[in-house]
Amino acid sequence: MSDRTVTSLTNPTVKAVRALHLRKERDETGLFVAEGLKIVTEAVETGHAPAILMYGAEATGHPLLRQAMSATKAAGGEVIEVTPEILAKVSRRDNPQAVVGVFRQVFTALEDLNPEVAPCFVALHRVRDPGNLGTIVRTADAAGCGAVILVGECCDPFSVEAVRATMGSIFAVPIVRASEDVFAAWRAKWPGSVIGTLLTATMAHHEATYAKPALVFMGNEQQGLTPEMAALCDVNVKIPMRGRADSLNLSVATGIMIYAATAA
Repeated sequence: MSDRTVTSLTNPTVKAVRALHLRKERDETGLFVAEGLKIVTEAVETGHAPAILMYGAEATGHPLLRQAMSATKAAGGEVIEVTPEILAKVSRRDNPQAVVGVFRQVFTALEDLNPEVAPCFVALHRVRDPGNLGTIVRTADAAGCGAVILVGECCDPFSVEAVRATMGSIFAVPIVRASEDVFAAWRAKWPGSVIGTLLTATMAHHEATYAKPALVFMGNEQQGLTPEMAALCDVNVKIPMRGRADSLNLSVATGIMIYAATAA
């Protein structure tokens, strides 16, 4: 079912896919790379067909690959059989996945979000680590959150590292980008609780009352929420540290807050 077979590492399509590891190239093309048959299948099942589908011979015949091929062709995309060397090149991994998809980025406009569709939404201010971001998107998907909102200058949710960490949830959770000012104006109309975490907060996360829909607002890995962003929250809480560690990884802390805010 492939349109063609490519064996050369200098093929223009191979070069173009490999270049998508660079944010500049992703921004200019509006495309990104997702690796693995599981993630590609998640994309297809949520209505996101690949623009380019690359696969190795070892994946040939897999029923999920055939479904992905059909979806790619139906959407006008291209299906290419490639060598293991090419898969390693485009994924920059020694042991690459047998399937790689190139997809179009999709962002949702802030004003298009409907607070009533989910019990919880997540906002992140200046998150820097793509692994954290991807894990948070995956957690938001698992918890049934309505969207992940990136406030200010954040890392790219469509980087290869972030997409890997989402395990396919990048296709299921609306991703929104907003400046601090736009987010502050939009937040003023939020119908439920806006919840932040602060080291200086006096109330523990499990002691607070949260009105749904909850908007969990988390700061970046180094500084947490700035005073200006913390002032946008209705409720500021802390997650108690019971051992020697004085803080949690951002994605872990966000997961705790999501489930605290959505507890019955």
